[in-house]
Amino acid sequence: MSASIPLSPLAAAIDAYLESLCASGYATATVAARRVHLARFVAWGAPRGLLALSDLTPGVLEAFRAQLAAHRTRDGQPLAWSTHAQHLSALKLLCAWATKTRRLAVNPAAELTLPRAPKRLPRAVLSEPEVERVLAVPDVTTPLGLRDRAILELLYSTGLRRRECAQLDVPDVDVHRAVVFVREGKGRKDRLVPIGQRALAWLAQYLDHVRPRLVRGRDPAALFVSARGTRITPSRLTDRLHRYVAAANVGKPGAVHIFRHTMATLMHDGGADIRDLQELLGHAELSTTQRYTHVAIERLRAVHARTHPAAHAREHTHARAPFL
Repeated sequence: MSASIPLSPLAAAIDAYLESLCASGYATATVAARRVHLARFVAWGAPRGLLALSDLTPGVLEAFRAQLAAHRTRDGQPLAWSTHAQHLSALKLLCAWATKTRRLAVNPAAELTLPRAPKRLPRAVLSEPEVERVLAVPDVTTPLGLRDRAILELLYSTGLRRRECAQLDVPDVDVHRAVVFVREGKGRKDRLVPIGQRALAWLAQYLDHVRPRLVRGRDPAALFVSARGTRITPSRLTDRLHRYVAAANVGKPGAVHIFRHTMATLMHDGGADIRDLQELLGHAELSTTQRYTHVAIERLRAVHARTHPAAHAREHTHARAPFL
């Protein structure tokens, strides 16, 4: 479905709303996403005569919600929870803005509730040996292989998101303080993330021997540079890392985020406090970080084996049970 908004009074109001977001300093990606979500609503509503803000009623919004719930993709799957929620959230925010700016007297989305977020565990987490297998895949005798090993080491050490990694500049890595400065992470928040010495050593090799050979013409300042001499893109990161995870034959899917999940889980297994992990990962809500408590069970297993009375009983369950 096209992301362009048809010309109508409703479209004009949406354009004004999006312009207000830009003026308020919202990220370009956020504004672009809102445009896509609202364009879908406009395309759905235009054949139904919804051409102005005043045409929006609670009943209309509920009908759109029902359409989203009933929608099926080409392979017969329902919309992902995040997609469903983002469309409705965009509508709620538009209506709130229209009410605040007195374009609407009453907010028609005041009672519109978002679908409940599923409590899902990370899709895949690597064990320490599996991580080492993935790290060993790049051919470090080649420039791009050494660059990719440095990327893998940085992601494993810091747990950065894909975009955060791609947007790093050379000065963002402070070798002396052993920290990485993440500029405008999710939610446009800056943060400092510690980085380990092993990752720093691989970055030093990359910076000394590879990056100068990749840069062509004007230096893009990017930490990780593509074969064309430009900043590596998030999609390229995903493509490269997906291949390495697959080539390692660990039997688990993933690319960039698998290292984020793995770092958090293994650190929690090792005793890291959940609030420290929240700060490291840049989570706005502690509940987002708490899902790692469901994955990191090694400590619980050790406690169970050490303290449960059955674990120390003289007679174990290997004995044959009598017939009943």
